[in-house]
Order: sequence, then structure tokens, then C-alpha cells
Amino acid sequence: MTAPTQTPVWRRACEGHELLDSAAIEVVVEGAVLAIFREQQTLYALDAMCAHQGGPIAKGAVHNGCVTCPWHGWQYELATGKQTIHNQKLLETYPVKEEAGAIWVQI
Repeated sequence: MTAPTQTPVWRRACEGHELLDSAAIEVVVEGAVLAIFREQQTLYALDAMCAHQGGPIAKGAVHNGCVTCPWHGWQYELATGKQTIHNQKLLETYPVKEEAGAIWVQI
């Protein structure tokens, strides 16, 4: 017998005005710590802690669709969560949207 799967639902992460363009915010949604980025008017949501040593991804510099962890320089693609050196997905990504003045993530 297989375990029932839960249908992902949209959860409010923050207010839209809290996230300016070319910025990031760290939020907790349903117990998950997420980094949400607005880069060139596109939203991205991924795990907020670097896979290397737990650095705060939301405080990293963003360039060409990648974020660099401020602690030790590990880089990740915003859209995929892939670590750029080994091309391995190390951070989970989440669907994200802006609607009715709020930013929502699907958990």
C-alpha cells in the first residue's frame, strides 16, 4: 500500500511591497525556511540555507540568475537550485507567484 500524497497548496509568504526588485527576503512558510528573490521582475523561491554550511542564501549577491552564498561563495541557479560548480540540484525550489498584493509559494 502506498502512502497518500499531499496536494501542494499555495501559502502566503509575504506582502509584495516587502520584496523590491533585485532583492531577497527570508521567510518561514509551513515550517520551511525559504529565500524569495525578485530579479528583473521575476520571482524565485528556494531553500534559504546553503547546502555547504547553512549560510543565509537570501543575503547573497545575485548576478546572471545565480546567487552566491555570503559565507563561502557557493553559487546556485535561482531557477533550478543547482550548485553551479558540480551542476547538481542541492537546494529545493518552489513555485512562486504574486497575486492580490502578496507573494505566494506552493508548498
